[in-house]
Amino acid sequence: MAETLPRPTDAELAILRVLWERGESTVRQVHEALAEARETGYTTTLKLMQIMAEKGLVVRDESSRTHVYGARLSRCDTQRQLISHLVDRAFGGSAAALVMQALATSAATPDELREIRTLIAEAEEESRR
Repeated sequence: MAETLPRPTDAELAILRVLWERGESTVRQVHEALAEARETGYTTTLKLMQIMAEKGLVVRDESSRTHVYGARLSRCDTQRQLISHLVDRAFGGSAAALVMQALATSAATPDELREIRTLIAEAEEESRR
C-alpha cells in the first residue's frame, strides 16, 4: 500500500469518487458531477476540497488561476485502508468474519462468486509457498 492517510468522510468519499472516475478536475467540475446526484452548494464543495488538500487526501495544482485537484491515493489503495480499518475495529482483525458477514448481508452475483473463489485459490496457493 502506498501511504496511510486520514479516513475520508462520506462527503469526501463522494468527491474522491468523482476524481477517480473523471481524473484531475476543477472544483466546478467536481461540483457539477456531485450536483447530478444531490443538491449541494459550490462553496461547500470548494471548502471540502480545500480541507481534503490540507488532510492530504487530494493534491492541488496551483500553477494556473483555476486550481486542479486529483486524488492522492488510488481507489484501490483507499478501499484497502478503509477495509483494513473496518476489519480491525468491527471484526477483531478477522477478514473471514468480514467476508461471511458481507455475503450474508447482500447476495453476490455468479461473477462475483467466481472472483471470490479465484481470490481464495490464489491466497491458498500463496500460503503454501
